[in-house]
Amino acid sequence: MRVGVVGAGISGLTLVDALVDRGVDVVAVESRPEPGGIVRSQRMDGRVVELGPQRLRLTPSIESLVDDLGLREGLRIGDDDQPLYIYHDDALRVAPLSVREAVTTSLLSPLGKLRILAEPVTAPAKSGETVDAFLVRRFGRQAARRYMGPLYSGLYGTDPREMLHEYSLGRALDNAGVGRSLLWWVAKRVVDGRETPPICTFDDGLGTLTDALYEAHSDAIKLDTAAVEIRAHDGGVDSDDDTSVDSDGDGDTADGDGDGSYEIVTEAGSEIVDEVVVTTPAPTSAKLVEPLDNDLAATLDRFRYNQITMVFLDSGFDREGIGALVPPDGELPISGTTWNASFLDRERLFTCYVDPNSDPELPSRTDEEVGELAADAFEELTGAAATPIGVHTWQPGMPAYDGSWTAMDDLQPPAGLRFCANFVGRPGIPGRIRSAKRIASEIADRE
Repeated sequence: MRVGVVGAGISGLTLVDALVDRGVDVVAVESRPEPGGIVRSQRMDGRVVELGPQRLRLTPSIESLVDDLGLREGLRIGDDDQPLYIYHDDALRVAPLSVREAVTTSLLSPLGKLRILAEPVTAPAKSGETVDAFLVRRFGRQAARRYMGPLYSGLYGTDPREMLHEYSLGRALDNAGVGRSLLWWVAKRVVDGRETPPICTFDDGLGTLTDALYEAHSDAIKLDTAAVEIRAHDGGVDSDDDTSVDSDGDGDTADGDGDGSYEIVTEAGSEIVDEVVVTTPAPTSAKLVEPLDNDLAATLDRFRYNQITMVFLDSGFDREGIGALVPPDGELPISGTTWNASFLDRERLFTCYVDPNSDPELPSRTDEEVGELAADAFEELTGAAATPIGVHTWQPGMPAYDGSWTAMDDLQPPAGLRFCANFVGRPGIPGRIRSAKRIASEIADRE
């Protein structure tokens, strides 16, 4: 069997690593001249900045990769025994992430705190319920609007009132193993003494991990080689085969067998493979599969993403903390900040996030305008002056997880075509690594 992987972000790189480890012949193509996808590190103004995720949790799967790739020496453990803040009523207030913080925070009133305790006896999620409606009903208006909604939806730049619980928060809770009650799940973890993996990065940034994965398998990964389309190879897969039904969009079909081969057409030629795993965002994936399956491409085009712009700031602000979230409908045109200087010891470095939900004018602004806007918002948030040192925008950005995500129900790729991307699983790095390893194992078991 020969497997083709489209994309060399963290999903594609982990797939290649896991397939090679299982003895599967694999080739990957990546349009950019560098690997990593959104996991990329750069130096700006002499400091390491992250163009994507700002840190990792040292989960067992990531720790295994760190050791396998010999990266332990450059690993940097962050100080996560610091508060996360919510900007409410013109002040930074501690988000209740521990029992002590839940008791002492000024973010919620005494009645608001007591209302949370009713969560175990409230009804489960309802069909068609939004994230906001679910959280308000389960935890009360204060906790939902001031704390839980921003904590979740701020990652994606979507208002909780526009996110369907079934396709967003509900899936995240299911993947985490949360049962009937989130409160009981948290309490059980505390009683069992389960510790959250520590925050980590590398001295030279998270790109250290993706660069090392690429270097370990550079002979199988073609950079600066854009895939143009994916099509059935002559005499190969019949994309109209009605027996190929995928219920969850991960490429596992009802008949369980690929019945031909595929051709990945690139600007430099083509690769003939028995199976294809596509790791690109939905808009890119749609263009790639259109020659193979128009209906599948149309389904992929339904997924909406939000532009995310990151502004890197220099500031002497010296308060301890992980960062601060800004709830929707607030007066600040940012959705949050990460305080890299505080918990990762990145001297004077802070990251601000701007999206169309926090700033509707964002798509029409220049980088200079966004930088000034974020610096002003940071000063209002913290009271400390800040200077922009760089701006980076991701397009298509983050999955919106809004009503368009009902497209999940209609994903039916043909046999031998799989997706390992942020529209069929959680976008976080640990989740992408788990998905890639699972798919690699399934492919190897079928060989």
